[in-house]
Amino acid sequence: MVDLFVDRVLVKNNRDQDELDTEREIENRLQNRILLLFFGSAACDRCQEFAPALSDFYKRLTDEFYVERSAQLVLLYISMDQSEDDQESFLQELPKKCLFLDYEDPYRRDLEDMFKIKEIPTVVVLRPDSSVLIPNAVGEILHLGPDCYKNWQEAAEIIDRNFMISDDISDKSMRSLTDPMRRLKYKVENKKKKQRGGWGRRKDAEADGGGGDGGAESPW
Repeated sequence: MVDLFVDRVLVKNNRDQDELDTEREIENRLQNRILLLFFGSAACDRCQEFAPALSDFYKRLTDEFYVERSAQLVLLYISMDQSEDDQESFLQELPKKCLFLDYEDPYRRDLEDMFKIKEIPTVVVLRPDSSVLIPNAVGEILHLGPDCYKNWQEAAEIIDRNFMISDDISDKSMRSLTDPMRRLKYKVENKKKKQRGGWGRRKDAEADGGGGDGGAESPW
């Protein structure tokens, strides 16, 4: 993915429009992530209709209000706008966490040709190795919503066991993410208690064939 944007400048869609202009910054932002290239324009009615759905989709996968940990997903707007003012206007409809290319960057048109964009809106889904996972995911995003990501994650072979939608967190049947930590804590505390019981008794138990733990192993 990084190779696709070597020597390019990616701009954050925040108030200051901070730039990612070094290979290290771009690598940190894109490596091991699924990249959504959103080709659109402010002058396109369908793009205007799609923008709120795309923003909601992206926020539900990356905003801490909805998820414990952001999905390994990056949204990059590739402007097909006819003016910089149009681009700036349309960026207001997109998430603050998304990226975009500067209007003066001719690479926008190179990407349009590279991915053979025939219509807008188009959302090209790329694997971390820059290969195309889905040529246009607009339909999937509209009909499946955030569930798309689970399918993409599996197809792209990205492992992220920490990702959960907040609705799932409230499911009481789901085992808490802190279970492994608690189990380790109990195991350590149990071991310390047995050590305080005295080395002499532990050795006697071992000599009698009782084992170092003085009984059956803990199920943890």
